[in-house]
Amino acid sequence: MTITVLPFPELPYEEFDLEPINMREVSRMQGRDTETADFGTPYWRLKSARTPWLTSAEIDIAETFFHRAFIGKTVFECHDIYRPRPSAYGGTPLSGTRAGGGAFDGTATLEEVTDSRTIVVSGLPAGFQINQSCHVEIRKSETVRSLHRITAAATADAGGEVTLSIAFALDTGVFTAANSTVNFERPSCLMLLSLGAGVPKARSNRRASFSATEIF
Repeated sequence: MTITVLPFPELPYEEFDLEPINMREVSRMQGRDTETADFGTPYWRLKSARTPWLTSAEIDIAETFFHRAFIGKTVFECHDIYRPRPSAYGGTPLSGTRAGGGAFDGTATLEEVTDSRTIVVSGLPAGFQINQSCHVEIRKSETVRSLHRITAAATADAGGEVTLSIAFALDTGVFTAANSTVNFERPSCLMLLSLGAGVPKARSNRRASFSATEIF
């Protein structure tokens, strides 16, 4: 069955909690020693998203999104509304000119995967600023994406190239410089909507709420 990818629901939000989940076992031993072991694949979880009181038109948007998201193999693009792009660029979608020429729209080239936590990106504007804790998306295809947090601030050089430290670790068996691109504008992962999403239609409560979990 073909996977359907829905766009992010364009609604106002008063609560939006997107969190990374890293599976870890902790074993406390004699002698005050503690061992830890990470296992499985880390993933993102939209713990909670809630809107303020919605207009009738906004309720139509929310209900249509919920209805479509619960049909078959349907997922939706999810980005952190508090980190839609590096902080130096505020609320304006990324634009400008790449150092090598051409319009810049937030996408870039995955030049090299040094290791699972270090990547080299090219095709950026000269001096492009990337802040600690902003997000970056590595994309192989529309349905194969990987969302990461930047762990150290960096600035692109005069040639539009920068080396980035990321978390989670990139799955280098899936994403390579030969098959993937990079995105800084609304960097997203793909989420599966959880049961319970909805919007009450009462005078005292017209707030939509939902949660979701990343799916690979």
